[in-house]
Amino acid sequence: MEEVVAASPATSVEGRSVLQGRYEIGRVIGQGTFAKVHLARNLLTGEGVAIKVVGKEKVIQVGMMEQVKREISAMKMVRHPNIVELHEVMATRSKIYFAMELVRGGELFTKVARSGRLREDAARRYFCQLVSAVDFCHGRGVFHRDLKLENILLDEQGDLKIADFGLSAFAENVRLDGLFHTACGTPAYVAPEVVGQRGYDGAKADLWSCGVILFVLLAGFLPFQDENILAMYKKIRRGDFRCPPWFSSDARRLVTKLLDPNPKTRFTVDRLTGSPWFKKSTIPKSVTGTSSPPSASLESELSGDKEPAKKEGKEPERLNAFHLISFSDGFDLSPLFLEGERREKVMRFATNEPASDVVSRLENFAARAAAKCRVTKSCSAGVKLEGEERGRMGKLTISIDIFTVAPPVLVVEVRRDGGDTAEYEKFCSDELRPALQDIILTSSSDQLQTSTF
Repeated sequence: MEEVVAASPATSVEGRSVLQGRYEIGRVIGQGTFAKVHLARNLLTGEGVAIKVVGKEKVIQVGMMEQVKREISAMKMVRHPNIVELHEVMATRSKIYFAMELVRGGELFTKVARSGRLREDAARRYFCQLVSAVDFCHGRGVFHRDLKLENILLDEQGDLKIADFGLSAFAENVRLDGLFHTACGTPAYVAPEVVGQRGYDGAKADLWSCGVILFVLLAGFLPFQDENILAMYKKIRRGDFRCPPWFSSDARRLVTKLLDPNPKTRFTVDRLTGSPWFKKSTIPKSVTGTSSPPSASLESELSGDKEPAKKEGKEPERLNAFHLISFSDGFDLSPLFLEGERREKVMRFATNEPASDVVSRLENFAARAAAKCRVTKSCSAGVKLEGEERGRMGKLTISIDIFTVAPPVLVVEVRRDGGDTAEYEKFCSDELRPALQDIILTSSSDQLQTSTF
């Protein structure tokens, strides 16, 4: 595979480290064997981000490059309020840069360790968010395979965010028997069928891990513990655990059904969400947007400003040279990481209509589209559409972002956020494109442009 390299990704501007002319890099806020995570700021939007820097040589030496590719591919497919968002990926010959959502609240593990255990209503809120995100992943053919408290973060609002998709797998990776056979995960959270090495259903294995997480939230300790790991695996295979006496009867029944060692009789998501304990919850709070405005501390640390910049209503982002270059297939970094079949189609067109008119057209289109859809978010910088009917891979969701090139020219980008790819392409070609055809700037030979990342 030919390597595409971003030229001079890290430069120094007035003593500050700047990546790709877009991200101002700050201090290290986390470090692992192969990566460091830096506090950073998007210079275009002022938003705080986390930049994970991975050394390619170390990753290649230990044979983990496929794991890195899989993590990137999975995170590009699962945009959800309760999943850490991957904004973009950049690379040089020696490093890979992940620009990710900055999640400031720490690990859920730390919260439980400090408090000992959570009240049922607090545990229920986190668990409902966890199940919502996991079900979303499964609907898109992504299985996490390493769900645990240490991989669950909390944002500033106290909402849950699933992280670390390095051990994830896709539905098409199953063998001819329809099962996965790679034993992976964290011992205390792993399902018995994974330990048994006879093949396992990725969704059922993830739900077992969710059951372990729920137990820990309510109890303050793990259901399966032993200093001897083989003895612990025996307990897991037998489902040998006891709920503490403070568990309510509904909570005890739900945990028991999730930690059923027989995957055939273990609760599915549908049965889980229909259980009395789960149904006591309110609908998890939806999150609008993808990241919080920068706090005063972030502004102060990165730029020295005493007060964060005040922003009015969100306007179309102005494209700089790096955006424009990235629209070119010649600067596409995805071949470094993604196999051809996982590359998402993105549609773009130019228009000289005002952003407000484009947004109005999209809102009117949604109201009368044959394939029923609704607007879930609307501002002068773009619109989000969601199908009203659940398709093969969940509801079709589409983000339509508007960028300013040079007044009065705008670039409109249409991207699939969720749902089936074939449904997305049919929707765009049969309905969205004809509805917007009259505002698209074209030459005699140009049509609505389609490119892949």
